[in-house]
Amino acid sequence: MPLQQYPPDIDLESGCRLPLPKREELGAEAQAAYDRLTSTSSQNLRGLRGPGGIQLHSPALSRVSRPLNHYLRFESGLGGRLRELAILVTAREHDSQFEWAAHEAEALREGVSPELIEIIRHRRGLDGVAEVDAIVIALGRETFGARKVSAATFARCLAQFGRRKLVDLVALMGNYAATAALLTAFDMQLDPGQEPGLPEL
Repeated sequence: MPLQQYPPDIDLESGCRLPLPKREELGAEAQAAYDRLTSTSSQNLRGLRGPGGIQLHSPALSRVSRPLNHYLRFESGLGGRLRELAILVTAREHDSQFEWAAHEAEALREGVSPELIEIIRHRRGLDGVAEVDAIVIALGRETFGARKVSAATFARCLAQFGRRKLVDLVALMGNYAATAALLTAFDMQLDPGQEPGLPEL
């Protein structure tokens, strides 16, 4: 999408309704978070342009949310493939174009097949999908779409993951649902010229 096609309330530098945070206006702790986000070695996928930059407008939120995100992504033991599958399902159920764009390539790198990505993208049926993948997709669809997880789906999830891993999986999905809410409220735009990865509403 060319810059001139952004909605009129979008800041052209940040790509959302808020400007990019200015380092000199932040306290010392928030400046450290700013530096992590802008570092070339950062594990953050988008730098300041995205949820990290939005959260820095509330430095206390940024301070407490980043360790949780780090734990859920890298320390919970879910593994990269399961993590990215869960994030894509969450992004799809929230129609979050920006979140999808930030994670589709990462999901491919972590071993999520293009065929499975297409099933998630187009909300296709799960016949023939491997049990663990079908469980994660069903969990996300029911949690965020139906807003009720059936007893049968819950039993399959618990049998597959056990209590601790299932709690962490649901928390990961909830964390990315919260990110999707930020991206929606502040109307985070895709990069200029980037095509939407999800069907348009």
